[in-house]
Amino acid sequence: MKILVFGPRDRYDVYRPDFAARMAVELVFRTPEQAYVQAARENADAEVLFVDAITPVGAEVMDQLPRLKMIHSEGVGYNCIDCAAARERNIFVCNNKGCNAASVAEHTIMLMLMALRFGIRGHQAVVEGRQIEMKQQAIAARAPGLFQCSVGLVGFGDTAQAAARRLAAFGCPLYYYTAHRRPPEVEADFGVTYLPLEELAARCDIVSLHCAVTPETENMVDAAFLGRMKPEAVLVNCARGALVDNQALRQALIDGRIACAALDTIEPEPTPADHPLVDLPEEARSRAVYSSHLGGCSGGSFAKAHLTMWENAREILEGRRPCNVVNGL
Repeated sequence: MKILVFGPRDRYDVYRPDFAARMAVELVFRTPEQAYVQAARENADAEVLFVDAITPVGAEVMDQLPRLKMIHSEGVGYNCIDCAAARERNIFVCNNKGCNAASVAEHTIMLMLMALRFGIRGHQAVVEGRQIEMKQQAIAARAPGLFQCSVGLVGFGDTAQAAARRLAAFGCPLYYYTAHRRPPEVEADFGVTYLPLEELAARCDIVSLHCAVTPETENMVDAAFLGRMKPEAVLVNCARGALVDNQALRQALIDGRIACAALDTIEPEPTPADHPLVDLPEEARSRAVYSSHLGGCSGGSFAKAHLTMWENAREILEGRRPCNVVNGL
């Protein structure tokens, strides 16, 4: 069985589980100079496609792979894969549900702390020999500690739940919104209180995004959403950039309508230096904290993800149904 990979070889060399070496498979990697359609055409006998979570896989790629049985995201996200087209062609689309929940939760809290505690500006001040000046500015700013902040989690899947567990140690009041409210016993277990989305945006000091991109959630953080947030509030996004209206958030940062945006994900990826959320005017630059979509990039997360991918490839090889199917087959 041939497995075609749209992703870098080094990750597959590092994280391939031991049993994969004993499988009767040929692993082929798309080269950087190949278009996705070309790579598919030149490997038309592939039965499995492994893809980076931000790699677009549309019908035109699938049509070059008549023997394809499964497309597997390397991450949790699968919004770049045309799930409807795959379902029409009887191709399973699978993800690594929950594989990086702990890692992303840690990263989320790191961004919260960096935003609240002048992580970037404090570092730069020391490098520039302005340590005392910066310290005095931080004291005068009366910035809250995380323990003083109410946190609203938008979405309440694996990652938000992992974040709630960790935030409990800080003593934060925790709220959540999701399209399907959890039972009272689940809310009590995680120490969270349900709020409608509009009320959550208005009440919470930190709003943290943890939901998937769907037609209902795309650009959900728009001018109206941002207008409901407190002027001193922080927006954190370790989910997907497409949840945010870039121009609306840019204007909110420029106008000081929110205190800070801490962003691990920005739409599109790769994010160019002249992106409207990156190329901010000088007066707004201190209101943004960035990381390079690193939330799930811990060794433990990738080891777990690649184990699932190879286990599902083995299921396909042996004629069984894979787990974590997300496209309704």
